[in-house]
Amino acid sequence: MVTFFRASQTPRHPQRALKPNPRKRKPKYDLPLPSTHGEVLQDHSHVNSGRQACKRHELYVSFSDLGWKDWVLAPTGYSAFYCDGECLYPLGSCMNATNHAMIQLVVHLLKPDEVPKACCAPTKLSPISVLFYDDNNNVILKKHRNMVVKTCGCL
Repeated sequence: MVTFFRASQTPRHPQRALKPNPRKRKPKYDLPLPSTHGEVLQDHSHVNSGRQACKRHELYVSFSDLGWKDWVLAPTGYSAFYCDGECLYPLGSCMNATNHAMIQLVVHLLKPDEVPKACCAPTKLSPISVLFYDDNNNVILKKHRNMVVKTCGCL
């Protein structure tokens, strides 16, 4: 998690800002801070699940298998890939996790019946070009966006 502070804000009483005030109570948080040692945040579900971490998997799409060979001229198919796997606490950098996914996972550990785990999904997609016949039998070359999974992550 990344936190930003404004450098332009200075305390009104700099000498007092350095000394802790014993009368001030610490703020109460609804969520405990992440810790791999606390019982609340330990997630052992991945030990029994047998599932792998979120990653990209091979998926070849054949236009012939889809019944599209009569109107799609080229390519005959393509590697589309797909994302699958668990998003488990703690999320490593290899998971390409968003800040939202990290927070959602912490909340899931506290309230597993109310909040689901973060989801494994595509984070980067790329286009493919397809040569096909349109409704008027014209040959069209079109670049279709977001057709190939390049990377996966926890969202």
